[in-house]
Amino acid sequence: MPQILIIDDDTSLRRVLEYNLQEEGYEVLTAADGEAGMALFDLHRPPLVITDLKMPGMNGFQLLAAVKERAPETLVIVITAFGAVETAVEAMKLGAYDYITKPFNRDELKLVVRKALQLKGLSDENQRLREELTDRADFRNIVGISRRMEQVFQVVRKVADSEATVLITGESGTGKELIARAVHSLSSRRKGPFIPINCAAIPRDLLESELFGHVKGAFTGAIRDKTGKFQMADGGTLFLDEVGELPLELQPKLLRALQERSVEPVGGHGEQKLDVRVVAATNMDMEKAIEEGTFREDLYYRLSVIPLHLPPLRERRDDIPVLVKHFATKHGAPQVTFSAEAMNAMQNYRWPGNVRELENSVERILIMRNGDVINISEIPDKIREGRAERGGAKIVNLPEEGYSLEQLEREIVVEALERNGWNQTQAARFLRIPRHTLIYRMEKYNIQSQERTR
Repeated sequence: MPQILIIDDDTSLRRVLEYNLQEEGYEVLTAADGEAGMALFDLHRPPLVITDLKMPGMNGFQLLAAVKERAPETLVIVITAFGAVETAVEAMKLGAYDYITKPFNRDELKLVVRKALQLKGLSDENQRLREELTDRADFRNIVGISRRMEQVFQVVRKVADSEATVLITGESGTGKELIARAVHSLSSRRKGPFIPINCAAIPRDLLESELFGHVKGAFTGAIRDKTGKFQMADGGTLFLDEVGELPLELQPKLLRALQERSVEPVGGHGEQKLDVRVVAATNMDMEKAIEEGTFREDLYYRLSVIPLHLPPLRERRDDIPVLVKHFATKHGAPQVTFSAEAMNAMQNYRWPGNVRELENSVERILIMRNGDVINISEIPDKIREGRAERGGAKIVNLPEEGYSLEQLEREIVVEALERNGWNQTQAARFLRIPRHTLIYRMEKYNIQSQERTR
């Protein structure tokens, strides 16, 4: 049930409110003054606050303003004395949802609270639907005319409406989440939620709770039940991004969830049956991870019923002119064109950051441009000085006058870090060296995180 925060300096009234609302099944927090009430609000962010207007220290008007500044979507019901309706109306003009007068009727209290929380539920659902409509992806959001991308589109069309799990592989920045959203929006689950979670971005000790939820009292700080991403995705699609980073100790629980289509919240006693389709993605070499013992082989095969690989941008150079035009339009400059020399430079560059790097570069070029025709001089140096790969085997193009080996090694380390979002573990894996060797090279060449802002 929803959580409600009650703030009132009248102890007896506060207890009566708490009793009546707990009787309805709500979880109730209480505070005797505005300062303590705001501390509880900042900690728990309840969807509904009930506050007296006249209190020592921070009064109800100040508290209402503070709540609305922090969380405009939170509903506030004010308590006012009988005959002071004008005061309550003033509070509603400042953003209060409704008011109740002292002494209040318990049925009136319960009705006002019930209507407020129903409105909050509808508002949250509408917001979720608006965000989903905004983010909903189909092939209009995935630009590509190359043969490699057409093969990807064909696979997505075939598998979208099945219930099979899909494992999308590819380098960072290739658009794995866009493909996952396309799988969802082209399926019969399109009216259900699309819930993404980045397994590499959440601390290990919180990831289990984020995925499967927890029950109140499961661990220190678990003051209420929490819905996990699996439960949130019921009837829709769960997107497990960077699934290769999932801790080994959590992998059996994920495997069971996929096999049994059910989850058990942390601290719970009994499994919840769910209707969830899982799409996962990784930029990791999964077969190597299996060999090294960091990823379960049985989980890998459960996830990769339908394997789908996204090629890096350097392997589909035919898409670059189309992507450049798409990003120019997206960033408000559809009239802009690139000269043949400028576009040739864009196509010859390796794009280690793939489509994400291309979009950022196009945006920068548009901001710095002199006119509506982009000339070679307006292309950033690192792109303009790039060279086409000959025969697909040449990775480094050395100048005729020679080059410093140390400088070359430094540039390779920096590029590997940039390509992997400055994640040292992933960069070391990319370079096929131990992580401590990478750290040694970073110290040797004074490579610091500040280089991200270059």
